[in-house]
Amino acid sequence: MTKYLGLHETLDLHELITFKALSLTKSTTMGPFAQDEALKTILKNDATAGQQQIERLQEFLTNREVQ
Repeated sequence: MTKYLGLHETLDLHELITFKALSLTKSTTMGPFAQDEALKTILKNDATAGQQQIERLQEFLTNREVQ
């Protein structure tokens, strides 16, 4: 990865993180209200995946080492 990201790349990452955070909030909030067990499982899996994806996206913003 390069040492620096362009401004547009940084803004795109921020937009993706914001979208993923909103999706994560929705999945986490609606999970307890779901009555169907399959839907609860889907929401739980989505929340887990969303958290991992947010962490990975944040690495692009914070890890500026040349690899």
